[in-house]
Amino acid sequence: MKNITKSLIALFALVAMSCSVEDVQDRPVIEGVDTPVLTAPTEGSAYVLTPEVAANQAERFTWQSANYGGDVQVNYTVQIDKKGNEFKTAKVLGSVISQNQLSVSVEQMNGAALSLAATPFKSAEYEVRVKSDIAGANPMFSNATPITITAYTTETPRLWLPGGYQNASGYGSDWAHSSAPTLLAEGYGKTAFEGYVYFATAQDGTQDGKGFKLSTQANWDGTNYGIGATAGTISTTGGNLSIAAPGYYKIKADTDPAKLTYSATKLSWGIVGNATPGGWDADTPMTYNPATKKWTITVVLTAQSAPDNGLKFRANNSWDFNFGDTGADGKLEDGGTNIGTTAGTFLITLDLSNPRNYTYTMVKQ
Repeated sequence: MKNITKSLIALFALVAMSCSVEDVQDRPVIEGVDTPVLTAPTEGSAYVLTPEVAANQAERFTWQSANYGGDVQVNYTVQIDKKGNEFKTAKVLGSVISQNQLSVSVEQMNGAALSLAATPFKSAEYEVRVKSDIAGANPMFSNATPITITAYTTETPRLWLPGGYQNASGYGSDWAHSSAPTLLAEGYGKTAFEGYVYFATAQDGTQDGKGFKLSTQANWDGTNYGIGATAGTISTTGGNLSIAAPGYYKIKADTDPAKLTYSATKLSWGIVGNATPGGWDADTPMTYNPATKKWTITVVLTAQSAPDNGLKFRANNSWDFNFGDTGADGKLEDGGTNIGTTAGTFLITLDLSNPRNYTYTMVKQ
């Protein structure tokens, strides 16, 4: 019995040795022979992408197969990068296995372009290619094809206000887009903008380095608006806009080419209502802090119940500019519901620094 067992062990060892040596010797060597060849799109293809057709096909990429010298499963990945960047920061448009085409949607192509720092609504040049590999190894690359893409965004548009007032007013360095306050549009695709900006000094746009512009981008590469030919208008060819006197301003602009209007209204904010010292007849003034960019007041309030009583925020003793809190959620709406109060001394803070996202707090002292 022992001899039989020894014979079986020897036999298995011989078989194992045969498999581990001879099979390795006979196994085919996988190596790249011919790279894939990108056949579509063709050089110079241009894509103007829009959100209305985000789910539609932007392009069907096609290519000739890579040759790895045998019948193997090949992975294909379509890559995109900025033109001339040699695919150092390549993004993936999609992948398939042992196929010769890939459908890429408008949304996918737009996302890739934005991830490569595309400027929305401005055409830019890119390159696309196909990468092939076998289980992640033996990569080969096709020819690179130049294309042009105009990407989009569904974010609400902004206008930046770089100018000679910034340093003195608490907005960083003069003429720096990165720290400049902004105006916000009513929504995606809208042209009516608003926001609040503090000017510590008057700004005469005719003087060197003074005044400000309205920019559609956080740099000078977009459209930049200055003073228009007539009062209350803006133009892409005009000089810097001016502010006649220091103060806190509500800025409005409409960039619709048929309108191109602009206004700056100086406002001083306070609280008003039967919960406040001045009642419903006179604003109790608040104080603006350039460092925090907020209005504050410490005040004694009486207990009053909304919606018929309480308080509101009002500017210039005028009901043309007033905020209430519809929904009692700490967010302010133009002409909103009265804010209910309890009796006591409160620190009230009004924050208008985020355009169209105005908030307040009331902290009992």
